[in-house]
Amino acid sequence: MVSVRLHLMSLMLLALLVFTAAVDNTAFLVVHKKATIQRVKGGERINVGITLYNAGSATAYDVSLTDDTWPSSLFSLVSGNTSQTWDKLEAGGSLSHSFIVESRIKGPFSGSPAVVKYRVASKSTLQEAFSTPLPVLDILSDKPAEKKYDWKLAVKYGPLVIVLTIVGLFIYLLITPSKSAKRLNKKRR
Repeated sequence: MVSVRLHLMSLMLLALLVFTAAVDNTAFLVVHKKATIQRVKGGERINVGITLYNAGSATAYDVSLTDDTWPSSLFSLVSGNTSQTWDKLEAGGSLSHSFIVESRIKGPFSGSPAVVKYRVASKSTLQEAFSTPLPVLDILSDKPAEKKYDWKLAVKYGPLVIVLTIVGLFIYLLITPSKSAKRLNKKRR
């Protein structure tokens, strides 16, 4: 529930920022970071995906992505790299980057947003954008088993519920007058 609210709020903020960026003739980078946990033998791997989208009206040059969320004391890099650079990102274009880390810790973990630095032709200073934050990841947690549908209750009380429903519908049909009976009463008067 909290994750859904967080996503909705970030989408509303994104829409507001995209509208604001459309007024200027500049690059505006929207960065989305997501992580999925995959259980493997001996631990958990976290697949991290970062997507950059240029919602502005100008090209972003010298785009560099750095994600320092995953310290080497707590995570080991399995594949990919936590940083990436691109020459440019056209207006309306998108880029994506992914990597996999393996956890050395157990328990909840929350990381910081990834940082993207880029240059715009109309400005001399480097611009900076931050990714969406990750929700708290529950790494290597002992998750309780989900309670499935209890078939014992359905077997025990199911026939009783069906009989009561049929009796209730029969009584309802006896009590409510039909439409044809109402028409006959109107004609007799």
